[in-house]
Amino acid sequence: MHKPHVVIIGAGYGGIMTTVKLQKLFGIGQIKITLVNKEDYHYQTTWLHENAAGTLHHDRTRIPIKEVVDMNKVDFIIDTVVSINPSEKKVKLKNGELAYDMLVIGLGFEKTTFGIPGIRDHAFSIESINSARLIREHLEYNFANYHLDKVNDNARLNIVIGGGGFTGMEFAGELVNRIPELSAEYDIEKALVRVIILEASSTVLQGFDPQLVEYAMTSLQSRGVEFVTNAAIKECTQDSVIYEKDGKKCEIPSKTIIWSAGVRANCIVEQSGFETNCGKVEVRDDLRSPEYDDVFVVGDCAMIIDKETDSPFPPTAQIAIQQSSVIAHNIKALIEGKATEPFKAKSLGTVASLGHHDAIGVVLNNRKVFGWKASVMKKIIDNRYLLKLGGIGLVMKKGKFNFFY
Repeated sequence: MHKPHVVIIGAGYGGIMTTVKLQKLFGIGQIKITLVNKEDYHYQTTWLHENAAGTLHHDRTRIPIKEVVDMNKVDFIIDTVVSINPSEKKVKLKNGELAYDMLVIGLGFEKTTFGIPGIRDHAFSIESINSARLIREHLEYNFANYHLDKVNDNARLNIVIGGGGFTGMEFAGELVNRIPELSAEYDIEKALVRVIILEASSTVLQGFDPQLVEYAMTSLQSRGVEFVTNAAIKECTQDSVIYEKDGKKCEIPSKTIIWSAGVRANCIVEQSGFETNCGKVEVRDDLRSPEYDDVFVVGDCAMIIDKETDSPFPPTAQIAIQQSSVIAHNIKALIEGKATEPFKAKSLGTVASLGHHDAIGVVLNNRKVFGWKASVMKKIIDNRYLLKLGGIGLVMKKGKFNFFY
């Protein structure tokens, strides 16, 4: 008897949670589940800004897949996806090929530069454990070299963040927590260090509540962060960033430029011939691709239109986790010959951290929270995900309990 083969590519929030939920829905031997990921761990993307700033060790952020996946029910392959052939129902890997009966695409996001010269070569991005670790080490390298330069080069101490969205703001919040420690360690006057956020639009955190945005900016400014709005980055070089404001070109000397202004769905999806909208698959109500009944798409690669606002839902971890439940349910329904169910997003609120003990957020019933209360809420949300993924043991091992420091 043929056992349905479900292949899940990518172990981000959507992919790993779909795997965990599927292994709970089926007994050993009922179906074949294969998870493919290029690393042997899952990591919390929403914690990477802390790793990059050096305020949280990257080992806290990454979770070995074998600790949350039942290896008796799941074949786990460490490999890189090269392409997908949905017509032949095959996934090409760097070191082989997989045939599937059902496919779940959760390949995540990648950086997009909008064609700005020098971004790809000279700017860092907070994309993965390795990229975050590189930023941390690069910051330490520049602080360590400041006094060794023949002429003290302030470009080493100017940290420019391109983009005032969630990632840029959260990274800035962690940086201002780390800078006093770095300054003391390398005998540098803290006032010499600059953290500058360049935002192309008129405000940071676009779409967020204006009162909370004002709170966030005031909070970060009080700790030394500089904001330059209506500033479009035009070029990055090895030693500076050039931007345009009010029709004038300006230049900031900097050896540390963090690009946080643009991501897109993994290009493999578009290159594999799927019908896409801005690089994403505009999925059906049950999260299947428009053309293929055996392909589900989750997370950053999926576009879901909110019928109330006629705009896409943001590709957040919260949405990806909710999608995983529906996808797992619908895979079981299809195998059993039953009808699938539609995905209905439920907003549980959004919280952005601004450092150790500060944050802003909108939670249930559109209630605004800020300061330490929002910070506690953020840590509770993080711990709740760990509980869903790996139970109380994972919460105790990786969770955040420093609520009031």
